[in-house]
Amino acid sequence: MPEPVLGPDSMPKEGVPKGTVTSHVWKDSKVFPGTIREYHVYTPVQYDAAKPCAVMVFQDGHSYLNPTGECRATAVFDNLIHAKEIPPVIGIFINPGHLAAELPKEPWKSSNRSVEYDTLSDAYARFLLEEILPEVAKAKNLTTDPEQRAICGMSSGGICAWTVAWQRPDAFRKVVSQIGSFTNIRGGDVYPGMIRKAEKKPIRAFFQEGIEDLDNPHGSWPLGNLQMQAALKFAGYDHRFVWGHGQHSGKHGGAIFPGTLRWLWR
Repeated sequence: MPEPVLGPDSMPKEGVPKGTVTSHVWKDSKVFPGTIREYHVYTPVQYDAAKPCAVMVFQDGHSYLNPTGECRATAVFDNLIHAKEIPPVIGIFINPGHLAAELPKEPWKSSNRSVEYDTLSDAYARFLLEEILPEVAKAKNLTTDPEQRAICGMSSGGICAWTVAWQRPDAFRKVVSQIGSFTNIRGGDVYPGMIRKAEKKPIRAFFQEGIEDLDNPHGSWPLGNLQMQAALKFAGYDHRFVWGHGQHSGKHGGAIFPGTLRWLWR
């Protein structure tokens, strides 16, 4: 199968104004004590401080923010916001926490990543709602409307995105999971059964997965996502699955990211 490729909506376009990105370090976490992390805030040109702005949080923010990476989220934001295909959105790109005094040289290897992303508790949601969002809100007028708050991640960051909305649908109701780890890393394979038996929650979710994704002692990534797809259909959720032939990478998810956002914010 040919490699997925990025389309024009993922590239800078002439005449489209570029949003700004500021970088910050957070090392005062009460939810994940002893951690340090970098996070970045994207603000579109169309941001109006007089109006509460929609918000989208990204796990493994360094990957989504990379201007030559697989997703190039800020270019997609620039293009779709300019075209009025999605509302103005402030993007918060957060790296996983690292248990050390200094930032890790490689964010993918942050020591607290699995604890934060794969744990099926409200800890990461509380970290966002009690720490990061209030900090960003000191400088930006962020919405508190859960329908205007989205969260996105890949792999363990993908199951984390679902967990945040599952735990706190009063705060986040839009989810993007790319190659999500709905496997038994820290018990995430229980979600399909939970979804089937729990009262339906007001969550809209977009999932991307590859049929040749991982199969290891934690479980099968394609099977875990198939079970999620069946459970969400059974429970009547507003959801969409897009399947490809890829393995465990962000290439397919990045190639379809403009369409993902159009569907999510429709």
